[in-house]
Amino acid sequence: MRFMETPDTPAESAPESPAEATGVAAQDWAKASAEPHYRAAVVDLLGALAYGELAAFERLAEDAKLAPTLGDKAELAKMASAEFHHFEQLRDRLSAIGAEPTEAMEPFVAALDGFHRQTAPSDWLEGLVKAYVGDSIASDFYREVAARLDADTRELVLAVLDDTGHASFAVEKVRAAIEADPRVGGRLALWARRLMGEALSQSQRVVADRDALSTMLVGGVADGFDLAEVGRMFSRITEAHTKRMAALGLAA
Repeated sequence: MRFMETPDTPAESAPESPAEATGVAAQDWAKASAEPHYRAAVVDLLGALAYGELAAFERLAEDAKLAPTLGDKAELAKMASAEFHHFEQLRDRLSAIGAEPTEAMEPFVAALDGFHRQTAPSDWLEGLVKAYVGDSIASDFYREVAARLDADTRELVLAVLDDTGHASFAVEKVRAAIEADPRVGGRLALWARRLMGEALSQSQRVVADRDALSTMLVGGVADGFDLAEVGRMFSRITEAHTKRMAALGLAA
Protein backbone atom coordinates (compact mmCIF):
# COMPACT_ATOMS: atom_id res chain seq x y z
CA MET A 1 0.00 0.00 0.00
CA ARG A 2 1.27 3.48 -0.80
CA PHE A 3 0.25 6.64 0.97
CA MET A 4 0.00 10.29 0.11
CA GLU A 5 2.32 12.71 1.85
CA THR A 6 0.44 15.00 4.20
CA PRO A 7 1.74 17.87 6.38
CA ASP A 8 2.09 15.35 9.23
CA THR A 9 3.82 12.61 7.26
CA PRO A 10 7.30 12.36 5.78
CA ALA A 11 7.94 12.77 2.10
CA GLU A 12 7.67 9.47 0.26
CA SER A 13 9.80 10.48 -2.70
CA ALA A 14 12.68 8.40 -3.93
CA PRO A 15 16.24 9.62 -3.79
CA GLU A 16 16.37 11.50 -7.06
CA SER A 17 18.86 10.34 -9.64
CA PRO A 18 21.60 12.91 -10.15
CA ALA A 19 20.82 15.84 -12.40
CA GLU A 20 23.48 14.46 -14.75
CA ALA A 21 22.98 10.74 -14.29
CA THR A 22 25.86 8.45 -15.09
CA GLY A 23 26.25 4.73 -15.71
CA VAL A 24 23.12 2.62 -15.87
CA ALA A 25 20.98 5.41 -14.40
CA ALA A 26 21.65 7.41 -17.57
CA GLN A 27 20.64 4.56 -19.88
CA ASP A 28 17.31 3.28 -21.12
CA TRP A 29 16.21 -0.33 -20.76
CA ALA A 30 17.23 -1.32 -24.30
CA LYS A 31 20.84 -0.39 -23.61
CA ALA A 32 21.10 -1.42 -19.95
CA SER A 33 19.51 -4.84 -20.48
CA ALA A 34 22.33 -5.87 -22.80
CA GLU A 35 24.17 -6.78 -19.59
CA PRO A 36 22.72 -10.23 -18.65
CA HIS A 37 23.33 -9.87 -14.91
CA TYR A 38 21.61 -6.50 -14.84
CA ARG A 39 18.64 -7.88 -16.74
CA ALA A 40 18.37 -10.78 -14.27
CA ALA A 41 18.51 -8.36 -11.34
CA VAL A 42 15.70 -6.23 -12.78
CA VAL A 43 13.53 -9.29 -13.43
CA ASP A 44 14.07 -10.26 -9.77
CA LEU A 45 13.23 -6.75 -8.59
CA LEU A 46 10.05 -6.53 -10.66
CA GLY A 47 9.06 -10.04 -9.60
CA ALA A 48 9.46 -9.15 -5.93
CA LEU A 49 7.48 -5.96 -6.38
CA ALA A 50 4.74 -7.68 -8.36
CA TYR A 51 4.17 -10.33 -5.73
CA GLY A 52 4.31 -7.68 -3.01
CA GLU A 53 1.51 -5.78 -4.73
CA LEU A 54 -0.56 -8.92 -5.27
CA ALA A 55 -0.13 -9.91 -1.62
CA ALA A 56 -1.07 -6.39 -0.52
CA PHE A 57 -4.25 -6.59 -2.57
CA GLU A 58 -5.19 -9.90 -0.96
CA ARG A 59 -4.37 -8.65 2.54
CA LEU A 60 -6.38 -5.45 2.19
CA ALA A 61 -9.38 -7.36 0.93
CA GLU A 62 -9.08 -9.58 4.00
CA ASP A 63 -8.53 -6.65 6.38
CA ALA A 64 -11.71 -5.02 5.09
CA LYS A 65 -13.58 -7.63 7.14
CA LEU A 66 -12.21 -5.97 10.28
CA ALA A 67 -13.45 -2.52 9.29
CA PRO A 68 -15.83 -1.08 11.90
CA THR A 69 -18.00 0.86 9.43
CA LEU A 70 -19.19 0.53 5.86
CA GLY A 71 -17.27 3.69 4.95
CA ASP A 72 -14.06 2.22 6.32
CA LYS A 73 -14.68 -0.98 4.38
CA ALA A 74 -15.07 1.05 1.19
CA GLU A 75 -11.79 2.87 1.85
CA LEU A 76 -9.91 -0.41 2.14
CA ALA A 77 -11.57 -1.69 -1.01
CA LYS A 78 -10.30 1.39 -2.84
CA MET A 79 -6.79 0.79 -1.52
CA ALA A 80 -6.95 -2.86 -2.59
CA SER A 81 -8.02 -1.84 -6.08
CA ALA A 82 -5.02 0.50 -6.37
CA GLU A 83 -2.68 -2.28 -5.31
CA PHE A 84 -4.07 -4.64 -7.94
CA HIS A 85 -3.60 -1.99 -10.62
CA HIS A 86 0.05 -1.69 -9.60
CA PHE A 87 0.39 -5.46 -9.83
CA GLU A 88 -1.02 -5.40 -13.36
CA GLN A 89 1.52 -2.78 -14.42
CA LEU A 90 4.40 -4.89 -13.14
CA ARG A 91 3.01 -8.10 -14.63
CA ASP A 92 2.63 -6.44 -18.01
CA ARG A 93 6.17 -5.02 -17.85
CA LEU A 94 7.63 -8.43 -17.05
CA SER A 95 5.83 -9.90 -20.04
CA ALA A 96 7.01 -7.04 -22.25
CA ILE A 97 10.68 -7.69 -21.45
CA GLY A 98 10.33 -11.42 -22.14
CA ALA A 99 10.00 -12.70 -18.57
CA GLU A 100 7.20 -15.00 -17.43
CA PRO A 101 5.50 -13.10 -14.56
CA THR A 102 4.63 -16.14 -12.46
CA GLU A 103 8.18 -17.46 -12.68
CA ALA A 104 9.57 -14.03 -11.78
CA MET A 105 7.35 -13.82 -8.69
CA GLU A 106 7.75 -17.39 -7.46
CA PRO A 107 11.14 -16.99 -5.69
CA PHE A 108 9.64 -14.34 -3.39
CA VAL A 109 6.41 -16.05 -2.40
CA ALA A 110 7.75 -17.90 0.65
CA ALA A 111 9.52 -14.87 2.16
CA LEU A 112 6.64 -12.45 1.65
CA ASP A 113 3.97 -14.91 2.76
CA GLY A 114 6.07 -15.65 5.83
CA PHE A 115 6.30 -11.96 6.65
CA HIS A 116 2.54 -11.53 6.39
CA ARG A 117 1.87 -14.61 8.51
CA GLN A 118 4.20 -13.32 11.24
CA THR A 119 2.63 -9.87 11.17
CA ALA A 120 -1.06 -10.67 10.79
CA PRO A 121 -3.00 -7.86 12.51
CA SER A 122 -5.30 -8.82 15.36
CA ASP A 123 -7.65 -5.90 14.83
CA TRP A 124 -8.56 -2.97 12.62
CA LEU A 125 -6.03 -0.55 14.11
CA GLU A 126 -3.13 -2.96 13.80
CA GLY A 127 -4.09 -3.44 10.16
CA LEU A 128 -3.96 0.31 9.54
CA VAL A 129 -0.58 0.64 11.25
CA LYS A 130 0.79 -2.27 9.26
CA ALA A 131 -0.39 -0.79 5.97
CA TYR A 132 0.91 2.70 6.78
CA VAL A 133 4.15 1.89 8.59
CA GLY A 134 5.05 -1.65 7.51
CA ASP A 135 4.47 -1.33 3.79
CA SER A 136 6.14 2.07 3.72
CA ILE A 137 9.40 0.57 4.96
CA ALA A 138 9.49 -1.73 1.94
CA SER A 139 8.57 1.20 -0.32
CA ASP A 140 11.48 3.24 1.05
CA PHE A 141 13.86 0.37 0.29
CA TYR A 142 12.63 0.03 -3.30
CA ARG A 143 12.84 3.80 -3.85
CA GLU A 144 16.48 3.74 -2.78
CA VAL A 145 17.14 0.99 -5.30
CA ALA A 146 15.17 2.76 -8.04
CA ALA A 147 17.57 5.72 -8.08
CA ARG A 148 20.23 3.36 -9.46
CA LEU A 149 18.18 1.72 -12.20
CA ASP A 150 17.89 2.48 -15.90
CA ALA A 151 15.50 5.29 -16.71
CA ASP A 152 12.65 3.10 -18.02
CA THR A 153 12.70 0.68 -15.08
CA ARG A 154 13.10 3.54 -12.60
CA GLU A 155 10.00 5.28 -13.98
CA LEU A 156 7.90 2.12 -13.62
CA VAL A 157 9.12 1.32 -10.10
CA LEU A 158 8.41 4.83 -8.87
CA ALA A 159 4.98 4.75 -10.51
CA VAL A 160 3.91 1.56 -8.72
CA LEU A 161 5.26 2.92 -5.43
CA ASP A 162 3.23 6.07 -5.91
CA ASP A 163 0.76 7.25 -3.30
CA THR A 164 -2.73 5.81 -3.19
CA GLY A 165 -3.85 8.87 -1.27
CA HIS A 166 -4.87 7.40 2.07
CA ALA A 167 -2.25 8.53 4.59
CA SER A 168 -4.65 11.03 6.10
CA PHE A 169 -7.20 8.24 6.51
CA ALA A 170 -4.83 6.03 8.51
CA VAL A 171 -3.46 8.91 10.58
CA GLU A 172 -6.94 10.20 11.39
CA LYS A 173 -8.22 6.79 12.50
CA VAL A 174 -5.22 5.89 14.63
CA ARG A 175 -4.97 9.31 16.26
CA ALA A 176 -8.68 9.26 17.06
CA ALA A 177 -8.37 5.83 18.65
CA ILE A 178 -5.45 6.95 20.82
CA GLU A 179 -7.31 10.08 21.88
CA ALA A 180 -10.31 7.97 22.87
CA ASP A 181 -8.14 5.49 24.78
CA PRO A 182 -4.49 6.47 25.38
CA ARG A 183 -3.65 2.89 26.33
CA VAL A 184 -4.04 1.98 22.66
CA GLY A 185 -0.94 4.02 21.87
CA GLY A 186 1.40 1.79 23.83
CA ARG A 187 0.11 -1.37 22.20
CA LEU A 188 0.33 0.08 18.69
CA ALA A 189 3.83 1.46 19.30
CA LEU A 190 5.04 -2.03 20.25
CA TRP A 191 3.31 -3.43 17.18
CA ALA A 192 4.96 -0.87 14.89
CA ARG A 193 8.40 -1.63 16.32
CA ARG A 194 7.83 -5.31 15.61
CA LEU A 195 6.81 -4.46 12.05
CA MET A 196 10.00 -2.44 11.60
CA GLY A 197 12.21 -5.35 12.63
CA GLU A 198 10.33 -7.92 10.57
CA ALA A 199 10.24 -5.71 7.46
CA LEU A 200 13.96 -5.00 7.52
CA SER A 201 14.77 -8.66 8.10
CA GLN A 202 12.50 -9.70 5.27
CA SER A 203 14.10 -7.19 2.87
CA GLN A 204 17.56 -8.47 3.73
CA ARG A 205 16.50 -12.10 3.26
CA VAL A 206 14.97 -11.40 -0.12
CA VAL A 207 18.12 -9.71 -1.36
CA ALA A 208 20.50 -12.29 0.10
CA ASP A 209 18.67 -15.17 -1.57
CA ARG A 210 18.97 -13.72 -5.08
CA ASP A 211 22.52 -13.43 -6.38
CA ALA A 212 21.80 -11.05 -9.27
CA LEU A 213 19.83 -8.70 -7.06
CA SER A 214 22.35 -8.66 -4.22
CA THR A 215 25.23 -8.15 -6.67
CA MET A 216 23.46 -5.16 -8.18
CA LEU A 217 22.80 -3.61 -4.79
CA VAL A 218 26.39 -3.78 -3.62
CA GLY A 219 27.81 -2.35 -6.81
CA GLY A 220 28.67 -5.42 -8.86
CA VAL A 221 26.17 -4.50 -11.57
CA ALA A 222 24.80 -1.05 -12.36
CA ASP A 223 25.51 1.77 -9.93
CA GLY A 224 25.02 -0.15 -6.70
CA PHE A 225 25.61 0.77 -3.10
CA ASP A 226 28.98 0.35 -1.46
CA LEU A 227 28.90 -1.13 2.03
CA ALA A 228 29.05 2.28 3.71
CA GLU A 229 26.13 3.47 1.61
CA VAL A 230 24.12 0.38 2.58
CA GLY A 231 24.44 1.52 6.20
CA ARG A 232 23.38 5.06 5.32
CA MET A 233 20.45 3.70 3.33
CA PHE A 234 19.09 1.78 6.31
CA SER A 235 19.64 4.85 8.49
CA ARG A 236 17.46 6.88 6.12
CA ILE A 237 14.80 4.17 6.17
CA THR A 238 14.85 4.13 9.98
CA GLU A 239 14.56 7.91 10.11
CA ALA A 240 11.55 7.88 7.80
CA HIS A 241 9.96 5.22 10.02
CA THR A 242 10.43 7.43 13.08
CA LYS A 243 8.68 10.31 11.30
CA ARG A 244 5.74 8.09 10.36
CA MET A 245 5.42 6.94 13.94
CA ALA A 246 5.28 10.57 15.05
CA ALA A 247 2.57 11.28 12.46
CA LEU A 248 0.48 8.53 14.04
CA GLY A 249 1.10 9.87 17.53
CA LEU A 250 3.24 6.88 18.49
CA ALA A 251 6.66 6.64 20.10
CA ALA A 252 9.29 5.11 17.83
